[in-house]
Amino acid sequence: MSKLTIADEAGRRRTFAIIAHPDAGKTTLTEHILLAGGALRAAGAVKARGENRRARSDWMKIEKERGISVTASVMTFEHEGKMFNLLDTPGHEDFSEDTYRTLTAADCAIMVLDAAKGIEPQTLKLFEVCRLRDIPIITFINKLDRESQDPMALLDEIASRLQLDPAPIWWPAGSGNRLRGLVEVGTGRFQPYAKKTAGSNEDAEHPDALPLTEAAQYFEAGEHEETAEALELVEAGYPTFDRQSFLEGHMTPILWGSALRHFGIEDLLRAIGEWAPAPKVMPARKEAPPETRNAPAPEAIEVDPGQTEVTGFVFKVQANMDPNHRDRIAMFRMASGSFKRGMKLKVQNTGKQLSVNAPMMFFASDRELAEEAYAGDVIGIPNHGVLRVGDSLSESGLVRFAGLPNFAPEILQRVRVKDPLKAKHLKKALEGLAEEGVTQLFRPEIGADFIVGAVGQLQFEVMADRLGAEYNLDVLFEPSPYAEARWVVGEKADLEDFASKYRPQMATDIDQNPVFLAKSSWETGYVGERFPKVAFSKTLERG
Repeated sequence: MSKLTIADEAGRRRTFAIIAHPDAGKTTLTEHILLAGGALRAAGAVKARGENRRARSDWMKIEKERGISVTASVMTFEHEGKMFNLLDTPGHEDFSEDTYRTLTAADCAIMVLDAAKGIEPQTLKLFEVCRLRDIPIITFINKLDRESQDPMALLDEIASRLQLDPAPIWWPAGSGNRLRGLVEVGTGRFQPYAKKTAGSNEDAEHPDALPLTEAAQYFEAGEHEETAEALELVEAGYPTFDRQSFLEGHMTPILWGSALRHFGIEDLLRAIGEWAPAPKVMPARKEAPPETRNAPAPEAIEVDPGQTEVTGFVFKVQANMDPNHRDRIAMFRMASGSFKRGMKLKVQNTGKQLSVNAPMMFFASDRELAEEAYAGDVIGIPNHGVLRVGDSLSESGLVRFAGLPNFAPEILQRVRVKDPLKAKHLKKALEGLAEEGVTQLFRPEIGADFIVGAVGQLQFEVMADRLGAEYNLDVLFEPSPYAEARWVVGEKADLEDFASKYRPQMATDIDQNPVFLAKSSWETGYVGERFPKVAFSKTLERG
């Protein structure tokens, strides 16, 4: 049991997400942060062999086969007196909704850039999400062991495209075959880089840091002077790091390295521990569950991490992490209080009470029982359909955090199972995946086919793979006659009038909300003009 106060325990938590364009080296960086933090003995992508060669944070079958992350995973580890909750997010844009939801649980983001490519389209989208949520960003420029762009050009791009003040903490001396190391801005401390020797399976140990003035032996002719001159320019031309400006979202510290060669990783982990914010005060509402008689009017409140009541929200549901048991784990981000195993928590929007007897701390798909947890921690709550994405939980059952958004899908397809006898199993499987937020499920009011909505084509491939592997269902996806799905919002009478005229195109989502399935964007606009009292929404809050 902890001897610290609830506020002190919350203060030593660092909950951060890693965001990047696909193939910027995000999952490899995750592995090496775990290695630097002492949570891994060998990084899965680098030092192990055979089956162990897989990245530990990519645990689904399709992730291992394709070498991509398609689901957010959570890893918790303790290092130098601080508790780190690392949220690894999918980089692929088809899974941006999962990333968005995961960012709601993060207090800080590590933005990974490829040193050769700079800011890529998906990086820009994810950055905008961070900006919307006022999440401070630490920038890690990766892959220095390959030829890269001019460092100053990369910083200029960050300043112009992201409107952030870059504050270099380290500066690279060369890149690719000419990478000599990193020099610390302000102190002149030089960290030499050791190349991997040809034919060796093991990475060479990087030599100890030393003053740049004493590091001439690590450079070839002229390079030592060049690095010293570049350092002078950088110190004169870029602002020094200001933590307050970083926390307000105006500045980003710039760190460099190579995740694959475990270079610059300890400095990144130290930066997260020192600069990333502890859990913050969160806005919420004090609100009785629906259908409570004589309930008082909802009131706005602020939830302080150090307060005694346990509160938090579900930002993700993951089914079948253990294929031997049809498990369903809700990932619960704590906002306040001191959680103890066996506690009873209430779901705000249903009033149901849960006894949390087997809460879990995650290490990708591995897990162990969590005896206690504090604000900032992410714990897994096993449940069978009681918890959904966006649910708020608390001891009183009266605290409601803002729900998580559902975005209208961009592709709509029909799905049917090849074996008609398994139709009932298909319904249950599709509902399970929709509750996770993998895809969206629409049940037309007329007809028996299910309509599945997704952001991108890869989601359908992942879905088919999971339906086969986890539910033993062989399915077919077919084009649907619909191009758009919009949630319809309005007064009850107006909605009923609209639905009666467009019955063949009406459907319900997993939460029984009415949805209009349009054949084209033109039709959505035309119908919107005919029914001005009904709103056709691209987003809907869950929870």
